[in-house]
Amino acid sequence: MHPKEEKTFVLVKPDGVRKGLIGEIIKRFERRDLKIVALEMFQPTREQLHDHYPKNEEWVTRLGHKTMDTYKKYGYDAVADFGTDEPAKIGPNVREWLVDFMTKAPLVKMVVQGVHAVDMVRKIAGDTMPYKADMGTIRGDFSNDSPALANKEKRAVMNIIHCSETPEEAAHEIKHWFGTTPMHNYKRFGVDE
Repeated sequence: MHPKEEKTFVLVKPDGVRKGLIGEIIKRFERRDLKIVALEMFQPTREQLHDHYPKNEEWVTRLGHKTMDTYKKYGYDAVADFGTDEPAKIGPNVREWLVDFMTKAPLVKMVVQGVHAVDMVRKIAGDTMPYKADMGTIRGDFSNDSPALANKEKRAVMNIIHCSETPEEAAHEIKHWFGTTPMHNYKRFGVDE
């Protein structure tokens, strides 16, 4: 594969859609010489979202560990909020909050293509925890949410977008969300010529 053909997957989450950031997000990718080769606004089903997020015990337990790390950092009482401090029992709650959050508004799914698309999109997006994201990134400029606040409010962290972490994850997510829908092939002025 030619380096300019690397593809990654992006979802604009409900908070990004409701804040009117779809155009801004696309603009930031395009300014970095990336191109949008597939794009659609849609209302996901719970089943689609359950299939998007990993269900394996290791991943779900990792969510519980992240929650416990936040609780320890801020001196919160997990037993009071969850009835347990066991990550394997907390993780399923957090996963369900993710699914609930993602059904709150339409999402925008897209495939972004270009040189080092996976890494470049993640750099433009910023840290997954908005309160840690640098100014100038999507999350740093448009969200100030944190896991401490989200856990206290029993909801997912609102961090504007999801983007694939690896080329393998991107391939899986593109197939899951776009199926056999063809990607558009076009040349961008000054980028592909």
